[in-house]
Amino acid sequence: MSFHSDNQRPPVDQVITDIVNYIVDYKLTSDLALNTAYHCFLDTLGCGFEALTYPACIKLLGPIVRGTIVPNGAKVPGTSHQLDPVQAAFNIGTIIRWLDFNDTWLAAEWGHPSDNLGGILATADWLSRQAIAEGKPPLTISDVLHSMIKAHEIQGIIALENSFNRVGLDHVLLVKLASTAVVGQLIGLSREELANALSLALVDGQALRTYRHAPNTGSRKSWAAGDATSRAVRLALIAQTGEMGYPSVLTAKTWGFYDVLFKGNAFKFQRPYGTYVMENILFKISYPAEFHAQTAVEAAVLIHQQLKALGKSSDDIQEIQIRTHEAALRIIDKTGPLYNPADRDHCLQYMIAVPLIYGRLTAADYENETANDPRIDQLREKMRTSEDPQFTRDYHDPEKRSIANALRVTLTDGTMLTEVLVEYPIGHKRRRAAGIPLLIEKYKINLNRVFSEKKQRQILALSLDASKLMETPVQEFMDLITF
Repeated sequence: MSFHSDNQRPPVDQVITDIVNYIVDYKLTSDLALNTAYHCFLDTLGCGFEALTYPACIKLLGPIVRGTIVPNGAKVPGTSHQLDPVQAAFNIGTIIRWLDFNDTWLAAEWGHPSDNLGGILATADWLSRQAIAEGKPPLTISDVLHSMIKAHEIQGIIALENSFNRVGLDHVLLVKLASTAVVGQLIGLSREELANALSLALVDGQALRTYRHAPNTGSRKSWAAGDATSRAVRLALIAQTGEMGYPSVLTAKTWGFYDVLFKGNAFKFQRPYGTYVMENILFKISYPAEFHAQTAVEAAVLIHQQLKALGKSSDDIQEIQIRTHEAALRIIDKTGPLYNPADRDHCLQYMIAVPLIYGRLTAADYENETANDPRIDQLREKMRTSEDPQFTRDYHDPEKRSIANALRVTLTDGTMLTEVLVEYPIGHKRRRAAGIPLLIEKYKINLNRVFSEKKQRQILALSLDASKLMETPVQEFMDLITF
């Protein structure tokens, strides 16, 4: 029996070539994508500011060696840290994602494309400071927004038809891939170097999803994207040195990504790269809840109001029937004890119980002070979940992209309340007009958590003027939002 292999160097995998061509050749012309990216930028920064009020997040921030300040390094919003771009990307990516409150993309795979801002912003700030030191023009916030649009597109288009969670892999591999592509463009990689960098990102073993699911749900899910986007910056910089790539990293028999990690299946694609993802991105505006539960939380708040109008409370509930979509059942349908905030914000029943009791759901409600209320677990035990096949079909329909949940409550006296159905959350494209003012209000609230009134006024004067902000050098804006 012979085991010799054909050692002919193959051409670069088409998936990698398509990403490189998109990064290098595609010209952005969509005003909708650019305007959405602007609002996404503000909202993502705001999520980071809120995370800075949580000690569990803050303890992970800063340089590897305490006290290190990097000349011309990238700054971390809301802090005094100035770091190398790799560590800055980890810091920014971590604060963005900590509270599960930034944007979301739902498809065969789900994820949060604004996680890529960690690598984008760190790299753009560092490059701008380097440029100023060398007497060259810096990058502007417009450059950041354009990179965001392309990163969103790469992550989201691959996610449309390819489920990494079904093979046990975490969606942050797409953050690493998308960040590598756009960061590579920012630092000036050639086509060949970009292809090499992307192959290096795919060679990595990839993160397991176990930290997002029972019985191992834990806080790594809050910094996994920071880890991924920072790894992307590192790999792009490695490729810039001339380090070789691996052209058939996906398709190589036995040793490639498809055979080792994707059950032998090749990636499928629904549409070419453009601006579709940013134009259709989902904003988390009202509730810091895993997105498959957003409409369920909204329905629960409405039921809380109904109960109050009837002179009733959650204590009068006998049973709660929940109709939902398949993805929600697979990811956040959870019984049994919940051990930490990361466990609770990925439990559909918990995210329904809190608003039924209190009429609200905030990031603080995942902490022990609220979680110790015995009424929450009592309500969870009264909930029954089931899949509505139509909800699942509409979830995958590219023209609808709904995230429907329906709640029907039966009271202890036998009264059955009218079912409350919410198909599209407030951050959905179909509710964008109503959502943007609330998104701006969320941004203002989050600024207030970190900055003085004087500093808030300065930040708002610039950041709420979209045209002026886009023309602003990156390092000038970063100086404004740091200490």
